[in-house]
Amino acid sequence: MAQRHTTSLRLRLRYRFDHLVAGGTTALIGWFALACLAVVVPASTVLVWADRAAPATLSGRLGAVWVSVGQTLKIGGAVGSPLYVLASVVLALTALLFVSTLVGLITTGINRRIMLLRRGHSTVLESGHTVLLGWSDQIFPVVGELVAANANQRRAAVAVLAPKDKVEMEEEIATSFAGTPLGTGTTRIICRNGRTTDPAELARVSPGTAKAVLVLPPEGDAGDAQVVKTLLALGAAVPGPGGAVVVAAVRDTRSRLTARLAAGPGGHVLCVDDIIARLLVQTAREPGLSLVYQELLDFAGDEFYTAAARGLAGRTFGEALLAFTTSSVVGLLHADGRVALNPCPGTTIGADDRIILISEDDDTAVPADASPYVDQDAIVTARPRTPGAERLLLLGWNRRAPLVVEQLDQFVGPGTTLDVVSLADVVRTRAATGVPRARSHLEVVFHGGDITDPELLAKLDVPSYDRVIVIGETGHDPVPHAAALPPARAVDLGLVPETGTETDDRTLVTLLHLRAVGEAAGRELSLTTEMSDDGNRLLAPAREGADFIVSGRLISLLMTQISESPCLAAVFEELFEAEGNEFHLKPVTDYVRTGREVTFATLVESARRRRECAVGYRLHAETATGPGYGVRLNPDKGQRVRFGEHDWLIVLAES
Repeated sequence: MAQRHTTSLRLRLRYRFDHLVAGGTTALIGWFALACLAVVVPASTVLVWADRAAPATLSGRLGAVWVSVGQTLKIGGAVGSPLYVLASVVLALTALLFVSTLVGLITTGINRRIMLLRRGHSTVLESGHTVLLGWSDQIFPVVGELVAANANQRRAAVAVLAPKDKVEMEEEIATSFAGTPLGTGTTRIICRNGRTTDPAELARVSPGTAKAVLVLPPEGDAGDAQVVKTLLALGAAVPGPGGAVVVAAVRDTRSRLTARLAAGPGGHVLCVDDIIARLLVQTAREPGLSLVYQELLDFAGDEFYTAAARGLAGRTFGEALLAFTTSSVVGLLHADGRVALNPCPGTTIGADDRIILISEDDDTAVPADASPYVDQDAIVTARPRTPGAERLLLLGWNRRAPLVVEQLDQFVGPGTTLDVVSLADVVRTRAATGVPRARSHLEVVFHGGDITDPELLAKLDVPSYDRVIVIGETGHDPVPHAAALPPARAVDLGLVPETGTETDDRTLVTLLHLRAVGEAAGRELSLTTEMSDDGNRLLAPAREGADFIVSGRLISLLMTQISESPCLAAVFEELFEAEGNEFHLKPVTDYVRTGREVTFATLVESARRRRECAVGYRLHAETATGPGYGVRLNPDKGQRVRFGEHDWLIVLAES
């Protein structure tokens, strides 16, 4: 015998109602009409019988009930012969059907339009705007820098296209700016939903009328392939020579050439691996350099600009170094588009050349002779320094690690050793074979081990190393004592890019143990750390002003700078290449006498004699004091400073 449900009356009535609704439109209309009559007719009867002015006869009262029902249900309620009443009811029902249908059509159309707008399928009708293609964590620093760059513009706009819900994108961007004083300022953020690899959907953000198009590298294994397909779709959507500056970024070095071909001759493609590896090596050799690049690349302080030669035409580059009191000259932009950073001081400036300089803004690059501020008696001549043998430690291994090793080999002195410690399969394999690759200056020894293990770090004697580099580790299996971390994927080195959460978590644990090691030894370790997410950098257990290379934020800043000033692409390309000029922090004692006040113009003149461009300095006493941590970029050349023996001069030079 089947058992009966012992549910409440409320649940049974709800079940009946759900069954009724599921019966279809016809049944639903019929039941609702009966329910309406069941309420309206008795209520109208009560109203008529309770009315003192109601007709005395039964037929009169029934007629009054009919009038009340008709007025309530909007079907007229006319009285008369049966044919007249029937005709009035038919006309009323027809009018009701027509009006209801018209209201329904209007409502449906409005709802469809609202949904279309909410889905982000409408076309952006803007000109001179910036287009961002793709969605990743880099979207937030890019938008932030664009907002800062457009602060002096009245009607700036940024259009974002990504295969993501429009409302969700807008909410995430709004949340990221919620804690800022001015939010997005005068810049309007417009989000559209669509695939960046479909030319038809890509047209929703009007790339043909934009001033710049930025293709962000998405997260995941196929990120570079997605960038290449997006660049091809952009070429199909804007077949002619568009006026927009196209800037893209790929992660793997092997994808750079393909992306350049897809971007066309006017496109600029950045390689994340090359740039990050180069900066890691530069900063490891000269601590504090990451702060210099951070100051140069964001729009909050001083950055690169170009200025017309004006009265400097026919004069030499060496003379131009002291021709601006509040700007630091670093190179020339020739009329044919060639960029020359730190050229020979005797180079003649052409009439159509532009001066590349570091300034607070483009309108602050005003010529003003600073040569009277030079104190010749304070200038010293120091012998060139030759790099000596060092002991270096590399903790972690990822796709960029081989590039870091190769870069180190080019700059360290003979006899330098590099110990590599990681759980990555490639490191364990090389450690087992014991056959390191022969290099000209650098001797590399591989050790298989977990960099988050405090016992291993204690055995390494980390304080005995001159420099320590910590990079995001991939290509390993989870280890028992690191169970608190998210499980790491077993990846093939060089084929699968690391995820920021996974690598940054292990890096944070490693930094925590390294801090304990340094405190136990009573000394401060010289650390250079790579991270993916700028939010994780704020959690890092390291001293204030420590060197962090945040790959996502750095590439975002570079892309934004190039999108605003395309001529800077060649400047950054030389800065981040193995050959050419780059920034250095050199002892100030090699340039001027310490213990006395000297002007920055004196330092510029001293650097000029060594064929270098001085752009700032770093004070050792303020290295742990924010927000500048001792870094002063582009100081006034008339400003007097008392330098100590441990202070540094920031110069642009070949070596």
